[in-house]
Amino acid sequence: MDNQILFEEKQSFRQWWLWLILLSFSGFYFYCLFSNESKISDLFLSPVIIFSTILLSTLLLCFLIYRLETQVRTDGIYIRFFPFTRKFKKYAFDEISKSYVRKYNAIMEFGGWGYRIGWKKKAFNVSGNQGLQLEFNDQNKLLIGTQKPEELADVIDKIKLIKK
Repeated sequence: MDNQILFEEKQSFRQWWLWLILLSFSGFYFYCLFSNESKISDLFLSPVIIFSTILLSTLLLCFLIYRLETQVRTDGIYIRFFPFTRKFKKYAFDEISKSYVRKYNAIMEFGGWGYRIGWKKKAFNVSGNQGLQLEFNDQNKLLIGTQKPEELADVIDKIKLIKK
C-alpha cells in the first residue's frame, strides 16, 4: 500500500500556436533551402546549412518528446520533465509546508513555459495557467503546471486530511 499513486498526469507541448510557429518557420527554411535547385549540392556542403538544419531538426524533435509527468503518491509528490530528468524527483510531504492549486501567469512570473528557475522558486509547466504551488520548509517554492486542477486539488485536500 506504500507509495500508491493517487494522481497522475502527463503533459506535452501541444499548443496549436506553438506548432504553427515552429512548422511555419521550418517550412520557410526548407522552402528557401530547396527553391534554388541548381545550387543544391553546394548548399549541402555549407557548414552553416548543415548546422542550421541539424539545429532546426533537433528543436522540432525536442518539442515532440518533451513531457511533464506528475504523480501524487502516498509518500510525496513526484515530477519528471523528460528528457531533462530521466528519473522522478520526489518531494516528500514532510519537506512541504504548504501546497495548493492556483492560477499563474507563465510569462510574467516565470518568463514562459518549460523548466524555469528563479530566485528561491522553480516552475515546471508546458501549457495553461493552472498549477500546484508547493512551498517548502526552507522557503523555496515550486510550481507544477496542471491541466487537471480540480482533480489535483481534491487529491491534495485528501492528503492534508490524512496527514493531520
